[in-house]
Amino acid sequence: MKTAFTAKRLFTPVEEILDPVLFVEEGRIAEISFRNKKELPPNISLTDFGDAILAPGYFDIHIHGGAGLDVMLAASSDLPRLGQFLAQHGVTRYFPTTVAAPLDKTCESLERIADAIEATPAANGGPAQARPVGIHLEGPFLSHKRRGVHPPEYLVEPTVAIFDRLWQAARGHVRMLTIAPEIPGAIEVIAEAARRNVCVSIGHSDSELLKAQEAVKAGAHHATHTFNAMRPLDHRAPGIIGEVLSDDRITADLIADGIHVSPEVVKVFLRSKGPERAVLITDAISATGMPDGQYRLGPIQVEVKNGMCTANGSLAGSVLTMDRAVRNVTKFSSWTLRDAVRAASLNAAHAVGLEKNYGVLTPGANADFTVLSSSGEVLKTIVAGRGA
Repeated sequence: MKTAFTAKRLFTPVEEILDPVLFVEEGRIAEISFRNKKELPPNISLTDFGDAILAPGYFDIHIHGGAGLDVMLAASSDLPRLGQFLAQHGVTRYFPTTVAAPLDKTCESLERIADAIEATPAANGGPAQARPVGIHLEGPFLSHKRRGVHPPEYLVEPTVAIFDRLWQAARGHVRMLTIAPEIPGAIEVIAEAARRNVCVSIGHSDSELLKAQEAVKAGAHHATHTFNAMRPLDHRAPGIIGEVLSDDRITADLIADGIHVSPEVVKVFLRSKGPERAVLITDAISATGMPDGQYRLGPIQVEVKNGMCTANGSLAGSVLTMDRAVRNVTKFSSWTLRDAVRAASLNAAHAVGLEKNYGVLTPGANADFTVLSSSGEVLKTIVAGRGA
């Protein structure tokens, strides 16, 4: 059945369309037109969102959990509940993200996540939900010096054989890999992962500039939570951050919660990467949407208090939601709401090679969109044409 949606504005998000009408058929966008130029077919189901904005659904490529669920520990049948929670905050697609853990346990988690990715969504009944469409391996190929809260005993030197073991356990659903390029064996794994069309992201790294540049030549083209778990920027020895901020071939993501990175540095990051290459992530853990207390991040026990997640005195993920990240960007910088939406949608999808179907409102793309107020509050979320 063909349905139509209207609102005051629509972000593609590359451009803004006034008084749009968006047609959806079989879960995909069939057409986008103007209300005053398009006569609606008879018997079509029309939803008018009044003064709201239609924007692409957010795509979180780095998330460990939420609503009390950890993606490494939850059963595949539990992930729809996480998806419902994410949809309430504008997210329509996401990458469940791992942390360093025993390899056997990691493989078991990857198998469960693969089950969730391959599961056919219910055709009817129940609210719509954000759907997992790939896996982000954050570890085990991380720097001991810049490991953050990842347990040191579970970090391993990268080899193609270990990467392939993880790949096989995930049944080919690994779409993103965070790796420290200075570790012996990393460049070979970067090249192999890139050959398999994985988005290779440099992060959790103490890399110097030349090694980071070598990683980019080998196939890395993204950076994980810029500034966090990275060698600090020095004006004479710029290191990995110097490469991330200066190389236009690299897209980069950032946690815009005002805790992981100060608002002033968020502004520097946005100016450096620009509206085309900056990506927003949440790095959210199971505590997101829950009261303060003790929560799990894979094998790690995390304390959450006053919006801050810590383990052994170090930051351990966040309780940030993507809609708040978008609003924060408009507060921390001069970026418009459309710019911020782009960083949470199209830019994320582009970074991982999925921009044809996700993060964009154009004919042929999945009918994933969020309905926003003028200040960026989520009013409703549509996933594959179904409302949440």
